[in-house]
Amino acid sequence: MGIKVCKFGGTSLATATNILKVKDIINAEESRKFVVVSAPGKRYSEDIKITDLLYQCAKAAREEGSCKKVFALIKERFITIATELKVDLDIESVLAKTEEQIDLYKTDDFAASRGEYLNAIIISKALGFPFVDAAEVVKFDTEGKLDLEYTNDQLRRVLKKLKCAVVPGFYGKMPDETIKTFSRGGSDITGSLVARAVNAEVYENWTDVNGFMTADPRLIKNPKTIKSLGYHELRELSYMGASVLHAEAIFPVKMSGIPINIKNTFEPENPGTMIIPDEEYNGNGQIVTGIAGKKNFSIIHIEKSMMNSIIGFGRKILSVLERYGVSFEHIPSGIDTLSIVIESKALENGIKEKIITRIREAVEPDAISVTDNISLIATVGYGMCNVIGTSSRLFSAIGKKGINIVMIDQGSSEMNIIVGVSNDDYERTIEAIYNEFIGKEN
Repeated sequence: MGIKVCKFGGTSLATATNILKVKDIINAEESRKFVVVSAPGKRYSEDIKITDLLYQCAKAAREEGSCKKVFALIKERFITIATELKVDLDIESVLAKTEEQIDLYKTDDFAASRGEYLNAIIISKALGFPFVDAAEVVKFDTEGKLDLEYTNDQLRRVLKKLKCAVVPGFYGKMPDETIKTFSRGGSDITGSLVARAVNAEVYENWTDVNGFMTADPRLIKNPKTIKSLGYHELRELSYMGASVLHAEAIFPVKMSGIPINIKNTFEPENPGTMIIPDEEYNGNGQIVTGIAGKKNFSIIHIEKSMMNSIIGFGRKILSVLERYGVSFEHIPSGIDTLSIVIESKALENGIKEKIITRIREAVEPDAISVTDNISLIATVGYGMCNVIGTSSRLFSAIGKKGINIVMIDQGSSEMNIIVGVSNDDYERTIEAIYNEFIGKEN
């Protein structure tokens, strides 16, 4: 029997009642040996996530010297969970030490990591599984980047000695022994790392939905669930805003060809979405697998006659972005034009003006301008590259709604088409594409 690694999200672990559901899921299959947990999420819509409260604690520790007031809310949550689960744990002593450490270290990363840390300790007791601190097995390098191979070696060394374990997600340790967190949703990455380390048969990612949806359910009423998709499709959809799985969680399991199963903690019998290695995936029978997008991008438009014959033109422009620590999303170009798509927040605090000035100095363009308030929408599908007329249908559907497309970019794999539209047209564009390709299909 193969091993299954199970990661549970914040909603799945928000209350003791939910944690008991998780316990039933773990006990339902003997193969579920290793569990990765998030911090408790919201219990109701107006509730505050534990992670957000912990960020407030770090701020209070820095500005006021003590996080006592905010941490009282966190103590109440964890004491309630531990008491209702009836675990054999002196939770008040653990919380007291945690409060002291937050006041001592004062960093966002340390404080935020304690949500997963505390929850994992409680859940390990509830399950009767050993607790493995992520700080001892997940390692970052001096630049704050995940040291993938060293982490894999550490996890294998520790976990091969155990038949089962609970590991907190979201954080690891820097070479100087300080705590470092992944970006939000990073517990998904921890789960993927554990799955690779134990050579899991499947990585189960448990959340509060029945898998990936073909579109954002906040924009499309009752969108269809995707039964299966390939690694590449997952990467495209996650990066472009589909929030079920962290965009970087794919990499560790991809290296070992481990499938990911997105499951619903509150409907465990639902098959969810199976994410399959590309080499084993032959599509899901649809032209378009899913649609995802993000708002608030800016496009820097550069015009220069005979641009295509100027050696190093693109490099000089990208060097300007590098100088200011700004990354780009897309670079559509023509013979005499080049556009750079950048997240607008990266251009705040005067950075936009500085970049424009430096580009003028570097390449002396004939014209340069910036368009703000742009949304990027990706239409993704394994079957798109094999069907003639897909692009025509896409642009026609958008045009019929009177929506102006300001940018088009198609991936070299022909598995995705990205369009840029005004933020004001974001919702209508997704609806138009969905109705054309998915709403029409049975």
